[in-house]
Amino acid sequence: MNGENVHAENVRRESIRRRVRRGVKFAVFGVVAITVFGFLVRALWNWLMPQLFGLHALSFWQALGLLLLSWILFGGMRGGPGAHRRRRFAERWAEMTPEEREKVRAGMCAPRRDRGPSAEQQI
Repeated sequence: MNGENVHAENVRRESIRRRVRRGVKFAVFGVVAITVFGFLVRALWNWLMPQLFGLHALSFWQALGLLLLSWILFGGMRGGPGAHRRRRFAERWAEMTPEEREKVRAGMCAPRRDRGPSAEQQI
């Protein structure tokens, strides 16, 4: 191998090492975060729910299951509630003329009672 190939191989190996280190750091951070959230959910549940509603205390694994269920039901890890609506509004906003944008701004900033027809007018 000539010097140029050796250098390229060393750069490639260092790049792979860097990616592996970054992946390991990400995995460790993820495990720590999930563990902390699991203990937090368990602590809050065991502190509040038995006293307020007479429910049983949770174990750590039950708290993780509850956390996972809440993420599934309430849209965790997917941009949160309303992500599609925000993206669609941004697309529509980009297509508006300056006059249309000003009209939308005026409607958004107006007090609730001034935004449109009143309840009596809608009937």
